[in-house]
Amino acid sequence: IHWYQQKANKTPERMVFYGSGAKVVDDGFQAYRYTVENFSQQKLCILTMNKIVPDDTATYYCAYWHSHSHNCSIIAKTSFTVIGYYHKVFGSGTKLIVSEKGNSPPASTEILQKKHKNLITYVCLIEKFYPEVIRVTWTDGEKEVTENVVKGDTWKPTDGDKYSVGSWLTVPAENKDKTYHCRYEHESEQKSLQTKGMHSIRLFCLTLVTDHILHRTAYLVYIVLLLKSSMYYLIVLFFIYR
Repeated sequence: IHWYQQKANKTPERMVFYGSGAKVVDDGFQAYRYTVENFSQQKLCILTMNKIVPDDTATYYCAYWHSHSHNCSIIAKTSFTVIGYYHKVFGSGTKLIVSEKGNSPPASTEILQKKHKNLITYVCLIEKFYPEVIRVTWTDGEKEVTENVVKGDTWKPTDGDKYSVGSWLTVPAENKDKTYHCRYEHESEQKSLQTKGMHSIRLFCLTLVTDHILHRTAYLVYIVLLLKSSMYYLIVLFFIYR
């Protein structure tokens, strides 16, 4: 079993290798901070990290080499030999956030609705929570709905430090009287919303457009200031060398 650490905007780095009952910690990582437990019968491997610090904020992956074998043929109907090959299989990852901010439950939640031709789209909007890790699922009251569900990436407004997320469910228009539930699980709380009393989806679109415009405006202002600073630097250099 291999364990990897991937920090934001960086490539994954292997931290620990565990095999044949022995733990090997790669260079750059402190061996005393990591404990590995392996339960072969349950096919379970647990990595424990000690003395967590903010620099440990990252996504952690486990991985292993999976072997295959197949028959190769040189020409039709002529069996050659059995060749084994391997590829590395990664887990889905666990995101660890180390922060002194604690956690904050969503400040507001709602389900928005938009009908188009013979389809209805529900948007579950969850706003202003921290940290950004959240799980959003849809159910029809009995079981989880996975078809025609899209979860957007979490986003953070340019003027805040809390996150928001949206999840879309599209159903046939004939299901308009059926109640669907949007459930979110955050470390601060768990809650379920149902498709009743929805607001107009235009409010949601306006929020996204406004935030996008603000982001673009801030970016353009930054570019203008950078250009002005560069021009000032060149003018000063010109007079110094003159």
